[in-house]
Amino acid sequence: MKEIALLIHEDINLSTISGVLDMVRHTNRFLVESGKAEAFSVMLVGEKINNNLLYFPAQFTGFKTIDEIKDIDLVIAPAFYGPPDLVMHKNKNLIDFIRNMYNKGAEVASLCFGSYFLAEAGVLDGKPCTTHWVAVDDMKRRYPKVEILPDMVTTDKGGTYTSGGAFSSMNLVLYLIEKYCGRDTGIWASKMFSLDIDRTSQAHFKVFEGQHQHEDQEIMRSQLFIENNYHLPISVEEIAGQTNMSKRNFIRRFKSATQNTPMEYLQKVKIESVKKGLEKTNFNISELMYKVGYNDLKTFRKIFKRITGLTPQDYRSKYCRRAVLEN
Repeated sequence: MKEIALLIHEDINLSTISGVLDMVRHTNRFLVESGKAEAFSVMLVGEKINNNLLYFPAQFTGFKTIDEIKDIDLVIAPAFYGPPDLVMHKNKNLIDFIRNMYNKGAEVASLCFGSYFLAEAGVLDGKPCTTHWVAVDDMKRRYPKVEILPDMVTTDKGGTYTSGGAFSSMNLVLYLIEKYCGRDTGIWASKMFSLDIDRTSQAHFKVFEGQHQHEDQEIMRSQLFIENNYHLPISVEEIAGQTNMSKRNFIRRFKSATQNTPMEYLQKVKIESVKKGLEKTNFNISELMYKVGYNDLKTFRKIFKRITGLTPQDYRSKYCRRAVLEN
């Protein structure tokens, strides 16, 4: 039986706690009804015993403090609300607990923003990691030794597991059920909880809002130039001309501030505009392509799919209400 420590603290996102508990409980019941032993034992683990941690008064069953846990098979860090700096500062002991358990041989997993806990503990250095798309740029800046894979739904490397954002984190729970219990049980859980067992990408959920969380004012000015002129045939040289830098220095500074090259940034701004057009208008794909400055349909489709994980038509079918109703 896998013994799991599900971490709790005052900033946790309750849905990732209840989601894990529900999926594990029903999987255990399914296994027993199939004549097998239960596969999981979940313990709520916090720095101290406090019934207010989950936002409602309740007497925890199976609750322990981190000081009581000497050995465990798997530690799960759930999603949280609040500024990462503040949450990390308040929960240093939980981060130490993750590091200590991992060094003793436990596996560790994160759900959504819980990836900050694993990265802060240092257990993701040199390993792949996914997270909520909102956190991607910040995590790239904070943890350069971690290989951030923003489009992935789950990662699995060296005893560490991470998940995509929000309810995509339940795909990691499904992945662990299949890994520990076998494909048949994984398929059952997939059907029971209406989760796609083979889903691999969360790229189409991302909303590109511009990476403005930095203090480089010259780069900020060049970003605004891109965002106001993305539909025109602008070059890197023209963008760099908005600053007092050489092209080489500009590209280096731009990448450092935004985690993208100027051309990558330009493409993301263009594709975000097309996405909104696909969601809200009746313009055909070629019209939307021309509006943002692309002239070659094949190239446009390739870039669109690389950024979103979907073809333009598939994206419209998924997110345009008119298209959904017609289908």
